Amino acid sequence: MPPFLKEAPWVVASTLALAAGYTDGRSRRIPNWLTVPALLLGIAANALAAGWPGTKDSLLGAGLGLALLLPFVIIRALGAGDWKLVGALGACLGAGHLPAVLLFSVLVNGVIAIGMIIQKKRGLQTMRNFAHMLAAVFTLHLPGPALTLDNPDAVKVPFGVAVAVAVVITTVKHAWQMT
Repeated sequence: MPPFLKEAPWVVASTLALAAGYTDGRSRRIPNWLTVPALLLGIAANALAAGWPGTKDSLLGAGLGLALLLPFVIIRALGAGDWKLVGALGACLGAGHLPAVLLFSVLVNGVIAIGMIIQKKRGLQTMRNFAHMLAAVFTLHLPGPALTLDNPDAVKVPFGVAVAVAVVITTVKHAWQMT
């Protein structure tokens, strides 16, 4: 097997993340024409790189990504495009690498969110929203439509941009470890 096949899943993941980050940053959408083929390409790349174990890890990664973010999509805290992006990245990176990349993405997303809150001078409103979310958690109910993606006044962070940053940095780190 040619050595470049082993790195093909990382190339697919980085390409997908950059394209999704670009489209999410520009239009706040991550289209199906990007995520669905990437999911299939991630499975194929892992199958070529590692045979059945690679295929299995790819499928587990896709399932893990989709399962972890589904609750956030259901309560409208995350868009379906972001959800499908993480599923496709799971297919590329596998169940072993996805959790670290996802955690890194959440941290990057938090930094972007803080920057946007400061830029838009929404600190006080953010604190109120956070209090409402905590109250909802402790009373076991949904926080309401004011705290979802459906609220036109909400500050919406492009999660695809955060994912792109996290995937590219993780891919570079992976490449340096290979040399």
